[in-house]
Amino acid sequence: MVFQDLGLDPRLLRSVQHLGFATPTEIQQEAIPAVLVGRDLMVSSKTGSGKTLAYLLPMMQRLLKSRPLSKQDARALILAPTRELAKQVYAQLRLFVSNTPVTAALIVGGENFNDQEKLLKRQPTVIVATPGRFLDHLEHKSVFLQGLEMLILDEADRMLDLGFMPQLNAINKAAEHRLRQTLLFSATLDHTEVDELTVALLKNPFRVALGSGHEQHSDIQQQFIFADNLTHKEALLAHVLKHEPVKQLIIFTATRDDAERLATVCVDNGFSAMGLSARLNQGQRNAVMQQFAAGKYQVLVTTDLASRGLDLLQVTHVINFDLPKHPEEYVHRIGRTGRAGAKGQAISLVGPKDWASLQKIEGFLRRPAEFSEVEGLVARFKGPTEPVEKAGKAAAKSAKSTTKAKHSGKPSAKTVKKAPAKVFFQGGDDGLAPVRRKKTPQD
Repeated sequence: MVFQDLGLDPRLLRSVQHLGFATPTEIQQEAIPAVLVGRDLMVSSKTGSGKTLAYLLPMMQRLLKSRPLSKQDARALILAPTRELAKQVYAQLRLFVSNTPVTAALIVGGENFNDQEKLLKRQPTVIVATPGRFLDHLEHKSVFLQGLEMLILDEADRMLDLGFMPQLNAINKAAEHRLRQTLLFSATLDHTEVDELTVALLKNPFRVALGSGHEQHSDIQQQFIFADNLTHKEALLAHVLKHEPVKQLIIFTATRDDAERLATVCVDNGFSAMGLSARLNQGQRNAVMQQFAAGKYQVLVTTDLASRGLDLLQVTHVINFDLPKHPEEYVHRIGRTGRAGAKGQAISLVGPKDWASLQKIEGFLRRPAEFSEVEGLVARFKGPTEPVEKAGKAAAKSAKSTTKAKHSGKPSAKTVKKAPAKVFFQGGDDGLAPVRRKKTPQD
């Protein structure tokens, strides 16, 4: 199949050709015809499968070929979990709306509310938005959805993980009528709240499930390397920079401080690099991403801000300097390479602090990690054996000191209860919804 076989408007075909695509991906072949005949859609697909075009193309086809339900309201609304993904979708959408009567607007948190209100008064045909900020405008009556024809949820599982279920339900209620078509895209369908959302939003949906999150990505070579400590990890990073054919590289870290520090390490090794973290304001983050996408920098060092939704075709390598706490994030991180049929390499450095995360990743992927070694940089740490032995010695020492304390009649330091640490509210990427956190025994 080629794109011409889908019966799309010539203007859309020219835009697809401009993007350099000739043959639709598997998800596009399955999803586009179903959407074109008016079916609701529920899609599970791995990252890099081409899902953005799978909904943009049939959406644009409907907007170009059918009459609007309302002359004032937006005809299509695309919701994304983060600003970065919303901006990525909007950038692709702009290519398709050029030279057509369709207009588009981007509405995300962190930007001037009044300017957005003026933009919405121009009655854009399509709105790309994050749920929190869009609901603010809906409640402020800056926008109405009675005439909405298509509601598209991109990365629905991520929106639910960020706590956006109330916002999604409110938006659905504002646009609930029998003529609306709803498309839901999720990395996994094994999510209780995704099931709830599907029941609430979709009517007899056509289901497409391609490439579960735990399936091996054929275009990404995954490599795990043991590391003893932070210094050892930096030495391994320097080795990769020196010996791997890196075109563009994304390094994922656990903290903002590491993102900034490792960017300096990369520069010291002869690479142009920038650190991206929540410490930067939104304008600075946008500038860094735009410069990296344009090839100005070879290395981007980031926290999980850039783990989803960024379609950067020049990224040949991904390094997990620290493993993520949630195994789904591992899949999204490594999915920044090996996109659109290109080959990529994902290297994960595993130290003692990463061991618990590694076990979760192995369970999610349903296979053990394959470890390799770098000559001259072989780690002493090989897994749980060493930490368990240390933990046993520490426990024995603690028991011994407790026994001594009992015999001496003095209170043991171990018996003193500490006051519980205060837990502060943390917002989501848009600062408008809480990040839900599982309760721990300390809670």
